[in-house]
Amino acid sequence: MKSIEDLIELMERLRDPENGCPWDQEQTFATIAPYTIEEAYEVADSIHHNDMEGLKSELGDLLFQVVFHARMAEEQGAFNFSDVVTGIVDKMERRHPHVFGDAVVGSVDEQSEEWEKIKSAEKGGAASALDGVTLALPSLVRAEKLQRRASRVGFDWPDISGAIDKCHEELDEIKEALPSGDAAAIESEIGDMLFAVVNVARFAAVDAEMALADCNRRFTRRFQSVEAQAVDAGKKLEEFSLQELDSMWEEAKRRERADDSM
Repeated sequence: MKSIEDLIELMERLRDPENGCPWDQEQTFATIAPYTIEEAYEVADSIHHNDMEGLKSELGDLLFQVVFHARMAEEQGAFNFSDVVTGIVDKMERRHPHVFGDAVVGSVDEQSEEWEKIKSAEKGGAASALDGVTLALPSLVRAEKLQRRASRVGFDWPDISGAIDKCHEELDEIKEALPSGDAAAIESEIGDMLFAVVNVARFAAVDAEMALADCNRRFTRRFQSVEAQAVDAGKKLEEFSLQELDSMWEEAKRRERADDSM
């Protein structure tokens, strides 16, 4: 049975200037960061597919990323893995006074509100309700977080109908912008539309990022089914009319629904 100490030692050997791995030796925080983000998404993908073996593996890969960053920081004399652990344990204890202290929290919503208050106090009080929503988040995730922060101070629709109406309004504005050919204006209106759609998802208690990821998976499956139908017909996709392709798409959807019902 291996321990976290074994992983830390392995990382130290990989980064050893004389006998380590050339690829690992030359990495920096900036070059490793994309891999860290990718591993986090692969964790989420394993969870989505309820793949426990995959999740075990992906969590290991994500942990490796944490150890990698900590090792590089230690080499610079900034902090080490133990400091990372100490920091997160201390933070979780501070942010759960109802568990590790004598505070009383009546509900999950109250606990979330208390969490944000403690978080804000730790940072010396936020100048803006939106402070702390990192720019590095995927845009859909960041949009939802910004909306939730604004909602806490009353800047929100009373219910989902307002968010839906806003989508219709933004769609009309896209239609108005398109004939102008003004690329910046069109991009701005499409951004407003996407932001409005995220708002609808938030009111519907749907994770917009996961919803789009699931849609991407459905599109991939259905498009590949259309490709398979074309192969069966002995033709290339570009040899079919749009009407024929649409019919093949509908057939792909029908087969998918039939498989789901079995």
